[in-house]
Amino acid sequence: MMIYQQILVISLFVCILGFNPVNGVEFETLKHLKAKTSAEIQTEAVKDLIKRVLGSRSSEFNVTVDFNLGPQGKDTYKIVTENGVQKISGSTGVAVAMGFYYYIKYYCNGQFTWAGQQVNLPVNLPTIPSPGITKTTIDRFRYYQNVCTVSYSLAWLNWTRWERHIDWMVLQGINLPLAFTGQEAIFQRVYMNLGYSFQDLEEHFGGPAFLAWARMGNIRGWGGPLPTAWITDKLVLQHKILNRMRSLGMIPVLPGFAGHVPAATTRLYPSANVTRLSQWGRFGSNYSETYLLDFQDPLFKKIGSSFIKEMQNEFGVDHVYNADSFNEMTPRSSEASYLASASRGVYEAMIEGDPQAIWLMQGWLFLSSFWGPTQTEALLTAVPKGRMIILDLYSELRPIYSQTKSYYGQPYIWCMLHNFGGTMELYGALDLVNKGPFTGRNFVNSTMIGTGITPEGIFQNEVVYEFMNENAWRTEPRNISQWISEYAQQRYGQFDINANKAWQILQRSVYAYNLSEKFHGKDGFIKRPKIKPRLTIWYKPSDLYQAWEYMVMASAQLKTNQLFRYDLVDITRNSLQVISMKMYSDILAAYKIKNITALQNAGDKLIKLLTDVDLLLASDTHFLLSNWIGDALSWATDVVEGALYEYNARNQITLWGPDGQIVDYASKQWAGLFMDYYKPRWQLFIDTLINCVKTGEKFNSQTFASDVLTKVERPFTLSNKMYPRTPTGDSVSIVSKLYSYYRPSTKEHDKFYKNHVKSSKISTEKNKNLDKHLSRYWNENVVQMQIDL
Repeated sequence: MMIYQQILVISLFVCILGFNPVNGVEFETLKHLKAKTSAEIQTEAVKDLIKRVLGSRSSEFNVTVDFNLGPQGKDTYKIVTENGVQKISGSTGVAVAMGFYYYIKYYCNGQFTWAGQQVNLPVNLPTIPSPGITKTTIDRFRYYQNVCTVSYSLAWLNWTRWERHIDWMVLQGINLPLAFTGQEAIFQRVYMNLGYSFQDLEEHFGGPAFLAWARMGNIRGWGGPLPTAWITDKLVLQHKILNRMRSLGMIPVLPGFAGHVPAATTRLYPSANVTRLSQWGRFGSNYSETYLLDFQDPLFKKIGSSFIKEMQNEFGVDHVYNADSFNEMTPRSSEASYLASASRGVYEAMIEGDPQAIWLMQGWLFLSSFWGPTQTEALLTAVPKGRMIILDLYSELRPIYSQTKSYYGQPYIWCMLHNFGGTMELYGALDLVNKGPFTGRNFVNSTMIGTGITPEGIFQNEVVYEFMNENAWRTEPRNISQWISEYAQQRYGQFDINANKAWQILQRSVYAYNLSEKFHGKDGFIKRPKIKPRLTIWYKPSDLYQAWEYMVMASAQLKTNQLFRYDLVDITRNSLQVISMKMYSDILAAYKIKNITALQNAGDKLIKLLTDVDLLLASDTHFLLSNWIGDALSWATDVVEGALYEYNARNQITLWGPDGQIVDYASKQWAGLFMDYYKPRWQLFIDTLINCVKTGEKFNSQTFASDVLTKVERPFTLSNKMYPRTPTGDSVSIVSKLYSYYRPSTKEHDKFYKNHVKSSKISTEKNKNLDKHLSRYWNENVVQMQIDL
């Protein structure tokens, strides 16, 4: 009897605290965060979504939003077949869409992705007899977007593409999306009401492709001035985005005021306490060292609250606001009192404008050594518990919740960052993503309230996002091998033994990253050439080449499938990228022994490969530079705007700054870039090496960097050359020829890479002994190598 009494007491104690030992803390402060549209509006919105996906066959689905379905605060859907019709009900529009996509994937072998869709439904839809299938999400929220995504991938999207992208979001179960479009119009009103001029704001706002970093106070003015037409057009677009998100039952996250102000503040308000932040990204004082208004200055609350109120007047209210004051910026003081006052200042300005405001903040800053326990706790605990949500931005590799006692009691969202700069290398950490959210939920006194995806750039590695987003309703980690087989079948609409073999190899090699540091990135032919490069790879090249071989074999059966053709090009592209590393080594080896003939031959091989890659990418619409530039130009209202937008588009994916401040960070592998940017850059490098051998001069890295900047890189950013908007050539045929030509040369690549293995400096204790463990990783098919050439 005593045992049962103890259990009862513990149960009552748990209920009083609101603690759920399985799913963490229920925060009363967040209960007002919910969709603002009626069940009828959400139902109609999901019906329209299904029509966009299925066309006439949408009539075979009957959907209903019922707010009372399932536990409150958790999205629930139910699927059952009644009278030959698939009836899907859900607690929100998001829940219904999730149920619909679950049925499409797991009953009809379908898929809806960034690269296209495969929804060839069977003539007779599979039935789900009563009582049907009911699923409830594990957590309350599924967040989406990094503040950088809007610039790296979404900068030029029009409403047509936004509409499809929102369709993708809701099918994936996203209910807490970042909605940052159009905020410059609101800031413009607030600042001009305070006496700022158009010129003051032109010097403050960044250009269209660099707005993310201007909003965070990293840079100011770079890529501008921002045209009035852009500001107005994006305001109109934001209305469409928010209306659609809300109609589907989402809770959009709007921007808040983080404290970064125009330089003119020191002139207009000389008594205001304004300091300058440190330089960011080597941009210097002209474009960085931005101005930060002190968080306790009266002007801070005035600007912050006015901004929230002006947004409410324009867009309505959802109560969640993102603000990042110190993202990649070091605060002027490490004193706990200062950091606490900073946090209070941001929060108090928010609640002055919206008493029910919830501050959502990216946790990226806490990866910096500046943020010790004292500093982090001071920032987080200065805001009332439950009135702030932290995005644990890089949970799959660098979780912070475990170092901060679950963010000192503040609710957080377990996020997968995955991608930096929108680069396109095949990469994923499926095992870490598979287990991580469960580890987060089971952490001592966990305050985890959701999962999220926070990539800097998207439209790549779709398998990783399909996998991660299923964590919304998965009750335990998956068998990855089984899941990947299902994924391939859903993607191609049928089972193919060769495609299945290819994906099994990929999931245990390129998608099996399991270290705690970021080593993947921009390697091989897409980096500015160096005489002493360090290249990275974490798997056996032979695994990738074997997967490539199976995909070539699968083309006999799957060559008409849109998503297969995309994957075939993508895997071929990445295989050639890895092959280029060996060619790079051959060039440097020939230069080292001063053999001009060998150097010329090795250089010619790499130049041919770059030409072949461009030919390959030109055959698929998803790999065209013309899309990025063309979409940028589509926003222009005159020639001047067109020139500005095109420069923004070209600069971001190459130099990232006037002089290559962040060169190649956002590099893309698109047709056009190889012929007019990567290829000329490599040709100059090869020619320079040959000339050094002929003259006996030593290669000068600084001189070459200056030459390539002035002769290739900067001219490319200033060019207005037009590229075809439609693909040329047949992808399957091109891949077949490239495979036949390059595959024989890859037989000895494992030996080459293994002989060049050296570990890089690892900051974490776990990986300090990486060198001696490399052979073990190799034998287990998961390798990280830092290649010294």
